Amino acid sequence: MILKQGQIVGNRWNVVYLIKENPYAESYRVEDESGNPYFMKVYRLKNTPDKLIQDGEVAEIAACRQLQHKNIVSYIDDGVYNDEAGECRYLVATYFSGELLSEMLQRKKKNKLEKKTAVKIFIDMLQGLRYLHERPGVLLHNDINPTNVMLSSKTRGTAELIDLGHVSSCFMGNAPFDTADLDPRYASGQSFLGKYDERNDIFAATGVFYTMLTGKVPWDVEFTPQMSRKEKIRLVQKARSEQGEINVDDIRDEKLQAIVACGLSLSYVERYECVDEILNDLLVDDDSDMAEEIRSRLARREQEAASSEREESGSRSDRTQAATETSADVEIKRGGGNGFADIAGMDDLKEMLRKRVIMILQNKELADQYKLTPPNGMLLYGPPGCGKSFFAEKFAEETGFNFIMVKASDLGSIYIHGSQGKIADLFKKAEENAPTVLCFDEFDAFVPSRSGDLGSNQAGEVNEFLSQLNNCSKRGIFVIATSNRPDKVDPAVLRTGRIDKQVYVPMPDLTARRLMFELYLKDRPCDKIDSNVLAEKADGYVASDIAYVVNEAATIAAFNRENITQELLLKTIDGIKPSIGKDLLKEYEEMRNKMEGISRTNALPRIGYR
Repeated sequence: MILKQGQIVGNRWNVVYLIKENPYAESYRVEDESGNPYFMKVYRLKNTPDKLIQDGEVAEIAACRQLQHKNIVSYIDDGVYNDEAGECRYLVATYFSGELLSEMLQRKKKNKLEKKTAVKIFIDMLQGLRYLHERPGVLLHNDINPTNVMLSSKTRGTAELIDLGHVSSCFMGNAPFDTADLDPRYASGQSFLGKYDERNDIFAATGVFYTMLTGKVPWDVEFTPQMSRKEKIRLVQKARSEQGEINVDDIRDEKLQAIVACGLSLSYVERYECVDEILNDLLVDDDSDMAEEIRSRLARREQEAASSEREESGSRSDRTQAATETSADVEIKRGGGNGFADIAGMDDLKEMLRKRVIMILQNKELADQYKLTPPNGMLLYGPPGCGKSFFAEKFAEETGFNFIMVKASDLGSIYIHGSQGKIADLFKKAEENAPTVLCFDEFDAFVPSRSGDLGSNQAGEVNEFLSQLNNCSKRGIFVIATSNRPDKVDPAVLRTGRIDKQVYVPMPDLTARRLMFELYLKDRPCDKIDSNVLAEKADGYVASDIAYVVNEAATIAAFNRENITQELLLKTIDGIKPSIGKDLLKEYEEMRNKMEGISRTNALPRIGYR
């Protein structure tokens, strides 16, 4: 222990007893000269992680010092304490003069609250969050759960957010605080990937509201005491993946069902953007002063946004058309999908990527612990029609990242340097929507080798790509490039820190062809089909060939109003030649050997179909 019972700290605070401790901090109940209770947290600086120190101060103490709100635990004092073990910093705040929300839930019937009580506590929590989010630079709580909500007896049960040890500004990347004690059940999927912002706080607060109304944690996930944080996150992700959006049937109020469904949406863009939006929905039929204030605030927010848009529109109208051409018009696919489950075969490739790429992307803390460098991107190359672009999309679904598919025409421009502007804008969009998988289809068209006869404009575009690709993983971007001609790609792109890994996607083997036939025939009207026979018959056919065969047979069967038969499929195979000839396949094998020899540091083992 740092402090002892009866010890006086700061000439004012009498230590009563220890509450809890960890390797770098201890919490105590202390009293002032009049015997009033307070909470004290003491940091031993030599043991405190660097990430918890900002500008020479303990981040929690610096944050608390600037906060004063009825729904936030109140700052009282701070100072320096020295002993033989070194310098310590202490923080004094209001004591737990009531009970924690978690304690209240435990003593209630079925561990849930009456709707009126739950709504009141939720509104208190949201007002505390709104106060934090409106601080200069935007402050986030980052650890909203039932054990960090205190119901103060001094104010007749007003809810206060406590434990500000994880307060930070918005960020994307490594957490500037210790994440070991965070409860993943009340955290959004984006936070597991290192993205913390206002929506994550709102997600967590809504999760607590769901617990108050139903007596259950979100997605009904339970942990055992022995579980590591990594195991807990994996369990939460599995539950959300299997169950989908939160089940609100246990909430006996349609308005509250809609609010919880929106606040806990698995889609980042579908959730509430700011606290005022969710407060407005809660108070939709309320004529109180607070409700009117919320509506006025939202109206001002909309007016400011409209005014900003008008100003931007006017500014754009004054710019040249060439400047307008620097915006990349691409579609952002946001989450969802079945991931690798939609891919037939390629089991070795999927397993390798789970272990070497996805594991690092999804587990920031583990990567930090083992000092693993996050992968920056990978090149999928090989014969056409083997599903490289499809694989890239399913990779994004497997990771839970947003997905942007880019074709060369998306970045074209008739203006000098117009394409360079579009490239920069594209990476900016990917960063704004991080975490994002950014896929470039037929990558050799984007970054052709500069050793050839390139014009100055095209060489400038390649240089822009090189600049944007540098360590873009730090911005929450993972690049996937696909190409049938990787030998035409500028070699500078394929070095570590840009496109780190090169993966050959070969022709499908017998097992993969069988699975493809089963996948493409699924849910179509069929007689008994022997997919093994079809797979043997389709030797040398790529994924696109097999899809074409099945679709052609289905078209014939539909025209005749009959089921797809084995005989029809075999006949269709006989009438369609494989798109990849033996000579071309030989060229790709030679290209593969050449690519794997370019940089063995970046190259991955030969994998894919057997």
